[in-house]
Amino acid sequence: MKLVANPPNRFESTQRETLEPSSRVEIRLFEDDSRQILSQNDSPDLPFRWSVNPYRGCFHACAYCYARPSHEYWGFGAGTDFESKIVLKRRAADLLKQAFEKRSWEGELIVFSGNTDCYQPIESTLGLTRACLEVCADYRNPVGIITKGALAVRDIDVFKHLQEQAWIRVYFSIAFADDATARLVEPQAPTVSKRFETMRILSEAGIPTGISVAPIIPGLNEEAVPELLSRAKSAGATSATGSVLRLPGPVEAVFLDRMREAFPDRISKIIHRLQEVRGGQLNDAEFFNRHHGKGTYWRCVEQLFEMGCRRAGFVKEDRPVPSTFRRPKAQQSLFDEEDRRES
Repeated sequence: MKLVANPPNRFESTQRETLEPSSRVEIRLFEDDSRQILSQNDSPDLPFRWSVNPYRGCFHACAYCYARPSHEYWGFGAGTDFESKIVLKRRAADLLKQAFEKRSWEGELIVFSGNTDCYQPIESTLGLTRACLEVCADYRNPVGIITKGALAVRDIDVFKHLQEQAWIRVYFSIAFADDATARLVEPQAPTVSKRFETMRILSEAGIPTGISVAPIIPGLNEEAVPELLSRAKSAGATSATGSVLRLPGPVEAVFLDRMREAFPDRISKIIHRLQEVRGGQLNDAEFFNRHHGKGTYWRCVEQLFEMGCRRAGFVKEDRPVPSTFRRPKAQQSLFDEEDRRES
């Protein structure tokens, strides 16, 4: 699949245009020297207030990723820059520990990652996500994870500590039922089958898992919803959620260009269905509207999702996240202690 060049950065006064076709880019790493790791979310339509993002940008290169515009704040583009210029927060774990030591911190749920995937490939080398999760386990802080990464199996030991002493849910983002279609839209993410296998391994280890059927792209993948929910239940998932495609800012250009190349016979249908569920537009940025469509067709999609949940046996979780946070008396990490015993 040919890479699509970056749309113009809205914050840059000058733009560069290449006269030859883009070649496959190499991964470049940049360091973030920010002094805070907790990102506060003030969006009233999201179920969490705090998130941790050890990385900015994402190698998975999902055409639809709503986080692409955030890369423009760094002077990068939202297209190939987003998936090749990865910004890392090397001090993430130390910064998280500092946040937990503040008297103002009350132990609210923290979501990994509200922006880009915390288990993208570079995590296997750097381990920033694992280090942050170890801090959460030490302080018994509740954790939610949203990922496509099969690397999550590496951290089952940390997940178990969180499950036993705090609270954890690991959601896998799976929007397509077959690997071939997924590869066209999510070219560098783990295969669908690998994600379901990872879900099964975590579930069998006693870690609560869920599926996030997102994004639902009208005209492309809505018919896969029942199968995805059924497979998730078979893999041990206990909860399911879903949301419609969002195309904020430059994401629209990236997504449409890549879909025209990947699905030339379906692009007209995709655009028509999107406009149908978005009131004639391709995107709706309003709170409470952005995650849901409108109109007759979207109501049919919602009914399909609800029916799939009932048939699979999913029930809505209404129980609040428990308050388990406590500051350890000894500042030595429980994981460091285990390492000493093993040696």
